Amino acid sequence: MIKENKSLTVLVTGAGAPGTAGTIHALRNNPDDLPIKVVAVDMHDEVVGKYLADVFYTVPSAQDPAFISLLLEIVKKENVDVVLPQVTHELSLLAQMQDQFESAGVKVIVSSYSAIQKANNKLNVLIAAEQTNVPYPQYRLAKNEQQLIEAVNSFGYPANKVVVKPLVSNGMRGLRIISSQPWDVKRFLEEKPQGVEISLENLLAILRHGVWPELIVSEYLPGPEYSVDMFRGKNLKIAIPRLRKQIRSGITFQSLTELRKDLIDYSLALGDHLDLRYCFGFQFKLDKDGTPKVLECNPRVQGTMVAGVFAGFNLIYYAIKEIMGEPVDHFDSTNLRDGLRFLRYWGGVAVYEDTEFLGRF
Repeated sequence: MIKENKSLTVLVTGAGAPGTAGTIHALRNNPDDLPIKVVAVDMHDEVVGKYLADVFYTVPSAQDPAFISLLLEIVKKENVDVVLPQVTHELSLLAQMQDQFESAGVKVIVSSYSAIQKANNKLNVLIAAEQTNVPYPQYRLAKNEQQLIEAVNSFGYPANKVVVKPLVSNGMRGLRIISSQPWDVKRFLEEKPQGVEISLENLLAILRHGVWPELIVSEYLPGPEYSVDMFRGKNLKIAIPRLRKQIRSGITFQSLTELRKDLIDYSLALGDHLDLRYCFGFQFKLDKDGTPKVLECNPRVQGTMVAGVFAGFNLIYYAIKEIMGEPVDHFDSTNLRDGLRFLRYWGGVAVYEDTEFLGRF
């Protein structure tokens, strides 16, 4: 119970993730003014979270057999109360190993293993959308080159753009927009290279070099994109949609809270159907008619979830309260700030000779 503690220790994984500063801000600026010691871990030593946290450790990837044992050593040494994972590839393993952490007196903010397996798979999310009457993009699966060509053509390529992505990935890894739009001097001089658009011929050339991945091929949705930050506890469910006004390399740089009832209802229905817990999120994009269609689920802390702190509900901290045995019973959603703007900027930390922290901006 948090009430029995004068402070709390939280271990945050993926300390090099773009959203780490926001996650730590949410922990330190909690509505109970509870002092929280932050222990950060990452695969790499030189990451920003190292200098924002109180303690830092380097750990191997979740694919390394030593990952869990080393993490258990750290939580015992630092008297950690809660583990807050930020890395997609850690979720299934941590969900499977929750009992080991429970035995050490540590809670892990992760849904059940079966829920994570479903939510991490983009195909399963689309199937869940169909089962809950949530709009979703038309799609086909492609397990080989012929199926990919047939699927792309079925969505009107080359006249129309088509989206291709693997079933399981995070960030924008593996995402490509197949386009026949040629690059001319005007585009070359005026557009920043994004690395997302690709011709069908060039994509096939890449995929022929290696084991063919199972891909989702779907219609291209030309409208704006939304993230919905979610909290789902025993007694309370909250959804906070925000328009992603500016995105760079998959990271939100400008967002606007829009408490759209359709996005809230769709997200709550999907969260219930997938049986997700604590804090997580969904991505939607509008089609040519303005209908929001679900793209995928992030069954973990989202990179810009800190926006919820300023909108009026600290999803990350309330997830910690929930797992520590203090379920949130009530929240007046009319207190949420509709129209909240969030602007991200390039900040940094300065360190001298790896030991002296000089400051941040």
